[in-house]
Amino acid sequence: MNGPHDLGGQMGFGPVSPEANEPYFHAEWEKRALGITLSCGAFGAWSIDESRHARECIHPANYLSASYYEIWIRALEVLLERHDFASRSEVAEGHARMQAAQPKRILTADKVAAVLAKGGPCDRPVESAPLFSVGQRVRTINEHPAHHTRLPRYARDKVGIVEAVQGSFVFPDDNAHGKGENPQWVYTVVFDGQEIWGMGSEPGLTVSVDAWESYLEPV
Repeated sequence: MNGPHDLGGQMGFGPVSPEANEPYFHAEWEKRALGITLSCGAFGAWSIDESRHARECIHPANYLSASYYEIWIRALEVLLERHDFASRSEVAEGHARMQAAQPKRILTADKVAAVLAKGGPCDRPVESAPLFSVGQRVRTINEHPAHHTRLPRYARDKVGIVEAVQGSFVFPDDNAHGKGENPQWVYTVVFDGQEIWGMGSEPGLTVSVDAWESYLEPV
């Protein structure tokens, strides 16, 4: 979707200024925000793709004025209400008022290290062979969906070259909306800078995008 999260190529948001020796957290509450988000994600009620989409759907004025972990918490409140774990009034009051849904699993402190080390692999087998091969010219689709997508706005309707076939992975556009994992082949596609940014692009610049197969068309 064309949400406030998709800022690639847009101007007017100021420079990117990396912080020297930046700490993992800038405040104690950020540690709790990370812990709560991971713990609730372990309930098994939603996927990482649904979680991403919940963040994308935050109103632009709120999204762009919020810090990183504030965005996480705002989206988590939506997910908890959507899946009947807590209502908005309960979150605001800090007290349970109803019988909540039961999580599929609970992430206890003794399991955190193992769960984080395992990660969340999303590679899945598919029966079909890849439609595209290394070195092939492809064009990305020109689509601006209301649903979740991992195809950046700046890379739509652009011609590039397949650099690698990465394997087959969960299709986030469907998985974010409860339509199943529906895995597809994923390709690394390289675009010339001028194809993306126009004649004013820095000479020699290239941009690489990992694109699901349904994002691509042969040229």
